[in-house]
Amino acid sequence: MREDLKVYDNVLQLVGNTPLIHLNKITKGYKGKYFAKIEAFNPGHSSKDRIALHIIEEAERKGILKPGDTIIETTSGNTGFSIAMVSCIKGYECILAVSSKSSKDKIDMLKTMGAKVYVCPANVPADDPRSYYEVAKRLHSEIKGSVYINQYFNELNMDAHFQSTGPEIWKQTEGKITHLIACSGTGGTISGTARYLKEQNPDIKILGIDAFGSVLKKYHETREFDKNEIYPYRIEGLGKNLIPTATDFDVIDKFTKVSDEEAAHSAREIARTEGLFVGYTSGAAMQGLKQLEEEGEFDENSNVVVIFPDHGSRYMSKIYSDDWMNEQGFFDSQHETTSESIEVIK
Repeated sequence: MREDLKVYDNVLQLVGNTPLIHLNKITKGYKGKYFAKIEAFNPGHSSKDRIALHIIEEAERKGILKPGDTIIETTSGNTGFSIAMVSCIKGYECILAVSSKSSKDKIDMLKTMGAKVYVCPANVPADDPRSYYEVAKRLHSEIKGSVYINQYFNELNMDAHFQSTGPEIWKQTEGKITHLIACSGTGGTISGTARYLKEQNPDIKILGIDAFGSVLKKYHETREFDKNEIYPYRIEGLGKNLIPTATDFDVIDKFTKVSDEEAAHSAREIARTEGLFVGYTSGAAMQGLKQLEEEGEFDENSNVVVIFPDHGSRYMSKIYSDDWMNEQGFFDSQHETTSESIEVIK
């Protein structure tokens, strides 16, 4: 039972210090030890609470953000929710440009938190005026007294994790971590955490997870931006069709790509085996871990930390919906539907 019971002034004081949990069943038979950093324990239920609070408070400290101003951001949903949460507590207006790929659950939550939401087409180039990047930039130029967070190109994105996630993992593992596995979207989580960990021990391997349809893995390997790598995919918050400057590719040792289908099934498997109700990118991170283990990446001395970025409640209409999974063609003889676990008494 936790003994750190106290009264907090507001939920922002609960950001960070998330638990590290030993994975027991899903990694059974694997060499080494495996731990998950559960970012859903943040008050906004994702790792994005860290960057939202850090960037906004830095803007306040520098006098860039003043009472009554409007905060604008592009988001796949999680950053938007975190910004909306911080904004409502601190008294700012919040406008979010969201990809149409974002789940209905996420969009509904953004509206509930008081944000004004612009839903933009997902499958257009980043420089298309309809993309959520360009819509956010346009709104920032039009709205006087607005501040654009710009997480993809904001160094403070990395800094938030350098100051919090990295030190937490180092302390929680007592400096024994050998591998970090993290998804890469904006790149802030993996880059900031990796920078801190590499400063403590340069031998720690940083393993990034990317999506099929994203340019990050090939760019890491060749420093070439290849548009032929870009095509539609379903995972939210993973991969990119541009190169974010919030990603430090030099601290990442290797990228592994995962499929939409396998990531979805891995998320469901985490729930069934570990009792952790996690989101789509957590499934992607777990799927990447499985693939890396099969490739012989780990040995008996490995202490592997995988970051699970958010909570499964944001994907009820997607990966935890049998109807959605069927529509995507994700069910086969190897995967049972959750409806098979339901018996209706009449």
